[in-house]
Amino acid sequence: MKQERLIAELQKIVGQQSVLHKPDDLLAYECDGFTIHKSRPRAVVFPNNSEQVASVVKLLHRERIPFLPRGAGTGLSGGAIPIGGEVIISLVKMNRLLEVDFKNRIAVVEPGHVNLRLTKAIAHEGYYYAPDPSSGMSCTIGGNVGENAGGPHCLKYGVTSNHVLGVEMVLPDGEVVTLGGTVPDMPGYDLTGLVVGSEGTMGIVTKIFVRILKKPQGVKTILALYDSVDDASQTVSAIIANGIIPGALEMMDTLAIEGVEKGTYVVGYPKDLAAVLIIELDGLTAGMEETAHQIVEICKGYNVREVRVARNEQERTLWWSNRKTAFGAMGNLSPDYLVQDGVIPRSRLPEVLQRIAEISERSGLRIANVFHAGDGNLHPLILFDSRIPGETELAVQVGSEVLQACADVGGSITGEHGIGIEKQNDMTKIFTREELDAQVAIMRVFNPDNLCNPDKIFPKPARCAEVKKAVAVAHSH
Repeated sequence: MKQERLIAELQKIVGQQSVLHKPDDLLAYECDGFTIHKSRPRAVVFPNNSEQVASVVKLLHRERIPFLPRGAGTGLSGGAIPIGGEVIISLVKMNRLLEVDFKNRIAVVEPGHVNLRLTKAIAHEGYYYAPDPSSGMSCTIGGNVGENAGGPHCLKYGVTSNHVLGVEMVLPDGEVVTLGGTVPDMPGYDLTGLVVGSEGTMGIVTKIFVRILKKPQGVKTILALYDSVDDASQTVSAIIANGIIPGALEMMDTLAIEGVEKGTYVVGYPKDLAAVLIIELDGLTAGMEETAHQIVEICKGYNVREVRVARNEQERTLWWSNRKTAFGAMGNLSPDYLVQDGVIPRSRLPEVLQRIAEISERSGLRIANVFHAGDGNLHPLILFDSRIPGETELAVQVGSEVLQACADVGGSITGEHGIGIEKQNDMTKIFTREELDAQVAIMRVFNPDNLCNPDKIFPKPARCAEVKKAVAVAHSH
C-alpha cells in the first residue's frame, strides 16, 4: 500500500489529527529509553479505544504492514523502536481509570494509564498499586505489562505479573480477546502470565485488570552507609537470612552516589562513601520497632560506618527521591550511559560486583551500580561518550560482558527491562537453541505472520530456524 493511501485509511479510523506521518513529527519516535539504536516509523497512530486499535490492526494485517505498540517510551531495551519502519500504535490517549472495586481490591485501567496516577487515584480510600518502577511518574501500566516491570518494592510484593489478573488484547489479526479476568487463579492455562512480559510480540493490550492493595499500617526506612561494597552486600544476605523480608532493600555504589548527589535531591552523603543501603520495612506497626532495631544491629555487625532511621516522612521521601533519580543522574557524570539489567543470586553479589569492577577497569569505561539488592536485580550503568569513535560499540560489548557475569552464576540477563533489541544476542547466554525455538513457536501461535513488534527478543538464528520448520511443515501438507 502506498504511503498516501495508508495515511488516509488510518485517518479514517482515528481522525486526521491522530496520525503523524511527516518526517519532523516522527523524530521523537525513533527510539525509546534505549537510545543507541534509532529508526524512524512509517507513521504513528493514536487510537482512543479498543475498537479503533482493532480497526487499525485489521487494516495493517490485511496489507501485511508491520506495527508495534508504544506507551510512554520509557523502555530501556529498545522494545518500542521501529527497526523495520513499522507503524507505531501509540496508546497514550487510552489513559483512563475505568473501574475501581475496593471490596474485591481490583482496578481496571487502559494501557496508557500512568503507573503512579493509579496509586494517587485510590489513595483516599487507603489503597495503592504495588509495582513501582523508578519511572513511575511517567511510565504506563501497559508498558509495565509489556516488560513485566518491577521496582524497589518487588522484593516483597513481586513484579507486574504478580498484580495483573487479566487483560483485554487485540491479536495481530485484529481479533479482540480477554485473557484472565477479575477472579484470581482462574482454571486453565495461564495465558495472562504468558502475555505479561511478552514485550508486545503477541498482541496489543487494551485493558488491564490489576490487584490493588491496602496501604500498610506503618513504614520505617533505614539508611546504612558503608566503606566497603562487600560489607554492604554481606548485610543484605544477613538481613534475609535472619528471616526479615523488607518492603525494599536497595544499594548504590560510589559512582552512583556521586551522580545522585549532583542532582535535585541531595541527601549529603560523604564523598568517600563506598556504598549505601536503603532498607524499608512496611506492614503492621506491631513489632516493627523491634525489627528495625534488629536490622540496625545486623548492619553494625558488618562494619557499617553509620546507620540512620528516618525521623519523618520528609526525610524518608528525600532518600527515596534521591535513589529514584539514579538513572537520569548519570547525565551529571557522562554525556551518555547504557543501563543494564541482570539478575543474580543474592549470595553472589560480592563476586559479581568484583567482576563488574574488573570489566570496568579492563575496558576503561566507568560503571556505576544501582540495584535492587534484596532480590539480586542489578542495574550497572555504563558511562561512555558517543562522540568518541568506537565508544558506543565498546559500551554495548561491556554490557554483554556484564550479562555474561550474571549468567555465569546462574542468573538472568533481565529482571524488569526486557530483551527488546538490546539483548537479543545475549539470549543464548541463558537459553539453548531448543528452548529459544520453543519460545518462538509459542509466540507464533499469537503472531503467526510476525507483524506485531517483529524481530524483537529472539536472536535471528532462532527465528530463522523456526521459519524453516514452519515452511517444512507447510510443504509436508
